Amino acid sequence: MTLPTMVSGESAQEGHTPQAGAPSVEKSDEVVVPEKSMKTRVTPVELTEGRTEAEGKSVARNASSTQREPDALTYLQRIGERAKQKPKEKWTNLLSHIRVPVLKEAYKRLRKAAAPGVDEVTWQEYGERLDTRLPELENQIHRGSYHPQPVKRVLIPKGDGKTRPLGIPTLEDKIVQQAVRMVLEPILEAEFIGFSYGYRPGRSPHDALDALAAAIVRKVGWVLDADIEAFFDTIDHRHLQAFLEHRIGDTRLVRLLMKWAKAGVIEDGKLHETRAGTPQGGIISPFLANLYLHYVFDLWALSWRKKHACGEMYVVRYADDIVMAFQKEQDGIAMHKALAERLAKFGLKLHPQKTRLIEFGRFAREDRQRRGLHKPETFDFLGFTHIAGISREGKFQLKRRTSRKKRIAKLAKLKEDCQPRRHHRVVDQHRWLCSVLDGHYRYYGVPTNYSALTQFRRSAQLIWRRSLQRRSQRARWTIPKWLAFDEIFPLPKPQIHHPWPATRFALR
Repeated sequence: MTLPTMVSGESAQEGHTPQAGAPSVEKSDEVVVPEKSMKTRVTPVELTEGRTEAEGKSVARNASSTQREPDALTYLQRIGERAKQKPKEKWTNLLSHIRVPVLKEAYKRLRKAAAPGVDEVTWQEYGERLDTRLPELENQIHRGSYHPQPVKRVLIPKGDGKTRPLGIPTLEDKIVQQAVRMVLEPILEAEFIGFSYGYRPGRSPHDALDALAAAIVRKVGWVLDADIEAFFDTIDHRHLQAFLEHRIGDTRLVRLLMKWAKAGVIEDGKLHETRAGTPQGGIISPFLANLYLHYVFDLWALSWRKKHACGEMYVVRYADDIVMAFQKEQDGIAMHKALAERLAKFGLKLHPQKTRLIEFGRFAREDRQRRGLHKPETFDFLGFTHIAGISREGKFQLKRRTSRKKRIAKLAKLKEDCQPRRHHRVVDQHRWLCSVLDGHYRYYGVPTNYSALTQFRRSAQLIWRRSLQRRSQRARWTIPKWLAFDEIFPLPKPQIHHPWPATRFALR
């Protein structure tokens, strides 16, 4: 599907009609030399108006006739509006929108300090000849000669002592992936379900946490904490291509997306073929994962709730982390079994240790005490441990604390980062540590989590003290010296940056 041709608001000069095969609208307007018509009777001293060459056109073409009128929808927003108006129509000519202006905007959106890929080209190095490289890249994309390079695999530590593989594409692949995502995102955003929050514009992890908290305080007695085992490594390419072709009729663009999925991985200097999955770390990988789970889980979960659920049921999904809340236990047991069968049809399976159905909700504590059981179990979601607690008034209150696994991993990373900064100026170390704590408070600063933030601050302060002591073998400070030092270089105190979940969720 192609959008209507967009033309410039400036009318053509007299005697300069557009010729056949004129350049596309993506190119800048050429210079117009002032000329006089043969029919005019003006004196030779009079001048006519010409037009200088345009410097270029941005991707976002806002144009309002007056200041009172709202700006027109941008180019990418118009694609999203068209997708909402015709939700069942295929888009057959999307690759034609990947032009130099879109590629240039994609280059600007990349992280400047990101790690380079296998070609070791950085953001700054690529930008030195940007005006010559982007036209060549556009030509390769439309001729079909563009072939993504294998991604460089690196292992990052996880909180449980294991490692997670990440794939780092080359910078040129990142540019093309970002450009394709900019074009496809408005189309598929009009189709995605509301309870999907991961890697979507305008949706943060705290939006998913608020939705889950708002569901738990209702008639919920059971929670199914589901996790897909090795999801990004086991995505079936045949099903992925079928899901792409469901809405995208441009075979060239589908072929390009599948090239990234099958590009291969370089680890320890050896090339490994990828027959399944999408490497984590790429820009297009979360987008493809959301598309895959949209057809595998989201649409199916909506249908299952209407057909089989006997009580209330709530779903919150962030990437491959899924939490479902049920009013009745029988619904949770049936969903657990049905979900395992559903995922098996598409080459996926639930993690046996991380997937469990627990009794959790407003009346879980009283019901378990009545049966002579311990207090309800807890579950982790997006870095927070969810606890069925009691407020000061003795009523049910959902309490969220920083996950122990995330806290230990963060402190270990902090200790590792303190070592190379040990002999830097104390003022610089203090400024860096304050920024680390402020970032931690901004994510984990939710109500009911103040004590965990205080413990993290104390642990960070102790790590910094021990690091400073190792600057000299004679550094044995007494308590009064430490107190005096803390007064000169105080660390920021914990702050609650987020409101109560029900307040913000009601506003949304």
